[in-house]
Amino acid sequence: MCHLSRGPAVCCSMLHAAAAFGPLRAAAQEPPAEDPLAEVIVHSERHAPSRGAGDVEIEVGKLAAVPRMDSASLLRLAPGVLLTRAGGLGHPYQIFLRGFDAREGQDIEFTIEGMPINEVGNPHGNGLADTHFIIPELVRSLRVVEGPFAPQQGNFAVAGSARYEVGLDEPGLSLRAMAGSFDTRRVLLTWRPDGASEHSFGGVELLTTSGFGESRDAERATAMAGFDTALDDSVSLQLLATSYASHYGSAGLVRLDDVASGRVEHHGTYDTAQGGDSSRHSLLAHLDGRFQSAEVSQSAFVTLRGYRLRENLTGFLLDPQQTWQSPHVQRGDRIDQRASELTLGAQGSARQHSKLWGRDQSLELGYSARFDDVEAVQQRNRADSNIPYRKELDLASQVSNVGLYVDGELSPFGWLTLRGGARADLFHYQVENRCALTTQTSFGGDPLDTECFASDRLGYRSPDQTTTTAASLIQPRATLLAGPFWGVQLSASYGRGARSIDPQYINQDLATPFAVADAFEVGAAFTRSLDVADVTLRTVLFRTHVDKDLFFNETEGRNTLANGTTRSGWSGSARATGTFWDVAGNLTLVSASFDDTGLSVPYTPGVVARADGVLFGDLPLSLDRVALTGSLGVGASFIGQRPLPYDERSNRTFLVDAGASLGWRALSLGLIATNLLDRRYWLGEYNYVSDFRGQPYPTRVAARHGSAGEPRAVYATLTFTFGGGGANP
Repeated sequence: MCHLSRGPAVCCSMLHAAAAFGPLRAAAQEPPAEDPLAEVIVHSERHAPSRGAGDVEIEVGKLAAVPRMDSASLLRLAPGVLLTRAGGLGHPYQIFLRGFDAREGQDIEFTIEGMPINEVGNPHGNGLADTHFIIPELVRSLRVVEGPFAPQQGNFAVAGSARYEVGLDEPGLSLRAMAGSFDTRRVLLTWRPDGASEHSFGGVELLTTSGFGESRDAERATAMAGFDTALDDSVSLQLLATSYASHYGSAGLVRLDDVASGRVEHHGTYDTAQGGDSSRHSLLAHLDGRFQSAEVSQSAFVTLRGYRLRENLTGFLLDPQQTWQSPHVQRGDRIDQRASELTLGAQGSARQHSKLWGRDQSLELGYSARFDDVEAVQQRNRADSNIPYRKELDLASQVSNVGLYVDGELSPFGWLTLRGGARADLFHYQVENRCALTTQTSFGGDPLDTECFASDRLGYRSPDQTTTTAASLIQPRATLLAGPFWGVQLSASYGRGARSIDPQYINQDLATPFAVADAFEVGAAFTRSLDVADVTLRTVLFRTHVDKDLFFNETEGRNTLANGTTRSGWSGSARATGTFWDVAGNLTLVSASFDDTGLSVPYTPGVVARADGVLFGDLPLSLDRVALTGSLGVGASFIGQRPLPYDERSNRTFLVDAGASLGWRALSLGLIATNLLDRRYWLGEYNYVSDFRGQPYPTRVAARHGSAGEPRAVYATLTFTFGGGGANP
């Protein structure tokens, strides 16, 4: 049972954990403040059925005291997640999960309240997911399904999916200000009216920083607003609007031999013009209804997206003299990628419940539809300016994806449940390549310095070309649950997932414009409320095969197609919550290799470990007869060696972050320290050929490259809350 002495918040956390393998999530409602003897009232709300031990719903709770500077950092509470960001503060995170190098999201389906975040056809990476528009303080929960095991999971759910649920737990007005290292300033305003639900809220964030080295400055602004209302006794309407824009610098990668020789600083850069811009504006409308034994859901969304990235990974290597060009020296390899995207979509479902064998059984039918209109351009710029000298990509793509699914739940015995069904997706592409021919082996009549050729060996041709194709895929998915037996739930899952192919790789009538993944896992989860703590333990064995994978190509500045791969491994996680403490930890061991050669997949870590712990509660001190409250949180990450090309391996990484806070009435003062031990480390390590003119003559020998990690940083925060859960001054 839930020990009420631990407080309603802890009680609620335990109830969420206890329901992790059931169809309903329990939530606790705090008793009125004026009646200290009132009982805790427990009610139920709809919750997505579990898909096994690899389905983790993260209730952040008191672990929010561990420093997390953005919403993506919450992913570290899920087993096996590694985050790196070599492209600057505004650049999307590179994500590793269960041996997948998902880059900026190509193998993980990201959604916010069900609205997709992944981008189709972004020139930096198909499936790119920029989560910086999500204000971390507004994240109520995060569900991570490691594997494509739920029929509701759509495009890019190869390694799994992550769904953010947002809102504001406490009513009132709140102002938070942060200042600290590297001239960093952050202001956050949030509000929720008294009597309104957690989904009726507003939040605005402004951030500026000079960064910890050259070309690492950044500024961004984010606004999020939600509205939730009951249209009648059975139907509710929820709206979510977001708006985000950022501009940031990037130091890029540096050669480690140049750092060792002193030619460039550890936190230095070769090119100060690197950096990016990002914007995202979206609107989501969601209807939920319950009619007798049926649950109905319908949503529609629109997103406008802008993106630009400038980076140089190879220096002066990729601009040799060609026969159709005027004489020139190497002009530099800086890539300038730009994209603008309009996304329209809708999704809906209906779940019918009925009784069979005296137990609840259910069947859900659903659909998703999405249309993306994308303009993508990639050019090369001169080293000394932002003037382009060559166009490498110019695409106008229209991509449609319609998916249908059936998801059932059958429980023949009280201890045995089968969940799953199948999903069918159709992908349709219409791609206009406005620069279809960018090179030729001999001069064919085009003028000098032509970028997009209008002649080939057969004579004149148009510089543009349109390709279309369509194909469908059926993806079976199922999970078998047994138990619980003395608090232990056993599970076995199988699922097939898909990743749409980048529009630039589409050929006319391409038979399969997607990559297919087959995943298996078996696991067990233990959930129990003990006298001293509420405990959840998980252990999972998994294996995933992908028929067409993606591999980082430094000359393209993005991932390119590669052969099939297989990943096998084990992950374990634990969380325990007591009356004044909350601890969590996870460990993942994985092996990833190419099917044809057996070689290790580069850049994927074989060992990922994470631990978080928080102490919280009232302090034995008071001011004006009001007790002071405090919290102390520590988080630590260990990343094992990662395989690199040419039989090299990266260094190991161990990092510690810490945060502390002191609260009184409506005020709270906090202190945050990241990289507490001030470790000098490389955030990302690579091994390839480059020429940054630091050597006396060019060389074709591969060299180690890295992106410097942030040194120790200290930030102070001040939070003022007026009304609602906070005391008035």
